[in-house]
Amino acid sequence: MPSVLPDGEPVPDDGALPAAALAGGAERPLGFYLHVPYCATRCGYCDFNTYTATELRGTGGVLASRDNYADTLIDEIRLARKVLGDDPREVRTVFVGGGTPTLLAAADLVRMLGAIRDEFGLAADAEVTTEANPETVDPAYLAELRAGGFNRVSFGMQSARPHVLRILDRTHTPGRPEACVREAHDAGFEHVNLDLIYGTPGESDDDWRASLDAALGAGPDHISAYALIVEEGTQLARRIRRGEVPMTDDDVHADRYLMTESALSDAGFAWYEVSNWATSEAARCLHNELYWRGADWWGAGPGAHSHVGGVRWWNVKHPGAYAAALAGGKSPGAGRELLSEEDRRVERILLELRLREGVPLDLLHQSGTTAAHHALSTGLLEPGPYDAGRAVLTLRGRLLADAVVRDLVD
Repeated sequence: MPSVLPDGEPVPDDGALPAAALAGGAERPLGFYLHVPYCATRCGYCDFNTYTATELRGTGGVLASRDNYADTLIDEIRLARKVLGDDPREVRTVFVGGGTPTLLAAADLVRMLGAIRDEFGLAADAEVTTEANPETVDPAYLAELRAGGFNRVSFGMQSARPHVLRILDRTHTPGRPEACVREAHDAGFEHVNLDLIYGTPGESDDDWRASLDAALGAGPDHISAYALIVEEGTQLARRIRRGEVPMTDDDVHADRYLMTESALSDAGFAWYEVSNWATSEAARCLHNELYWRGADWWGAGPGAHSHVGGVRWWNVKHPGAYAAALAGGKSPGAGRELLSEEDRRVERILLELRLREGVPLDLLHQSGTTAAHHALSTGLLEPGPYDAGRAVLTLRGRLLADAVVRDLVD
């Protein structure tokens, strides 16, 4: 969740949506994202809307406390019920992210999920995920989450090498994420993800290979692997600017991606989004697929983004301002935008091209169609799907995904 919010028009005090946004909702899946903005320490590469206890001290009083955060977030879930009115949909996915959600008591996460169940109902096959820092959970904590209705957990591993973790300011002990996978399986979690980051300054090919081997050896059914993006304003960006650590170039990122694809495919994983691999269709992250396919989701929490029926809005960033708005009976929304048909067409291309199923060619304008034909001739798109009317990236196309997207949206 980016730390900078876009501009937009005001959100009504009661959070009301235009009637057109609510029309046809029953035909679209509905998910919930619950943002927990607290972290024990700030990672040097992180640009998300998160806060340590020190950063919050004196800026929000009791309203910003994580001790009563679950109650505040539940207030927004109840607001969502009012805004969506008699919408009949049960919730298909719930994703608790952060920050570090598992800094809250397991009982708090279960209560937040319970509020969604009480207000909306959960689909019988609902996917319910929480992110977790490996050092903040133990077998009892995971067992409580599983008993409370969570069925998927995502651990932030990032790397298996201590010196790489130090550069990233990650505080967990090497080997702990792998142990967490075993503990999650023992607690009854069938679906477990490990998040990895490649391209950290000072990371070698051997370091990355060791991280892949360790992740695969742990036995998750899903692995996400992201190239490190150095965001302006972060501690890591300042260290690179001062020459303390080197910047990793794009060629290294490409080599690491190819290593990732080779290792994961050999281990029985298949890519389904440029940065995500799963052992089966059931192991995919359905919640993220809702985002990538433009479905509806309500994002609750400071800085959280939502989308319903072509209306996108975002909450105020600071936990104190967020809690104060809800305590005053108002929406915490900071701004919103109504997406035009052209906006939605462009977003479909931007997001769906990253998926294994690709994007329909009939979404492209003439210039995009010409660009797609060129991408096919240069080996960036798969011939079979293209002949069937879809643009699907080849492995080489995945390396150049951003460039291909720019050409196709014209």
